[in-house]
Amino acid sequence: MTTATLSFPTASQARIPMWLKLVYTAFMAVLVPVYWHDYGPTNFLYFCDMCLFMTLAGMWLENALLVSIPTVGILLPQVVWVADFAGHLVGLSLVGMTDYMFDAGHSLFLRGLSLFHGWLPFLLVYLVYRLGYHPKALPYWCSLAWALMLLCYFVMPKPGDPLPTPLTPVNINYVYGPSETKAQTWMPEPAWFALLMIGLPVLVWWPTHLMLRKWFGRAPGPAR
Repeated sequence: MTTATLSFPTASQARIPMWLKLVYTAFMAVLVPVYWHDYGPTNFLYFCDMCLFMTLAGMWLENALLVSIPTVGILLPQVVWVADFAGHLVGLSLVGMTDYMFDAGHSLFLRGLSLFHGWLPFLLVYLVYRLGYHPKALPYWCSLAWALMLLCYFVMPKPGDPLPTPLTPVNINYVYGPSETKAQTWMPEPAWFALLMIGLPVLVWWPTHLMLRKWFGRAPGPAR
């Protein structure tokens, strides 16, 4: 990204409504300090939380690359989140991703903030519709995601580790398995981690990239 790429659009150039930028910024102004206080700073290592910040920057800068990176990374998983949440509402747990949304151990306010998982994928689709999908989003996202997974696997706590507070995140980005309460036992831990590092790009992010490029791809202009 060049310096020109990171310039703010003028009022006549704007493609994202100002009210939407302000509402999203207000939401982030509430979420960040609340999450920091209740979950701690490591919570922002989750893919979805990291994408919140890129979306914020991408909206204000109206930068196709900055909105394309989170879209290719979390669109499909967040659609699964929406389906699992909808299933819970009718008494079905599809994959368990949203079990915590119905856990009284998390305050209603915290669970309300976490509803961003439900509307963020639709917002990102709207943003790439308005700004276009940048073809370099996939390698940028893979680089970021791999760095986050390595950090979460080798440094962050895993299920069963002692924690400073009950809400401290463990097994961030599911590097030890799909559960926050226990590590998976289907295979050795390094094998699961390697499968995640290879499987997500091949089975999730690459197909999403192809879909977004087909539907929203356009050559980015010199300033974006």
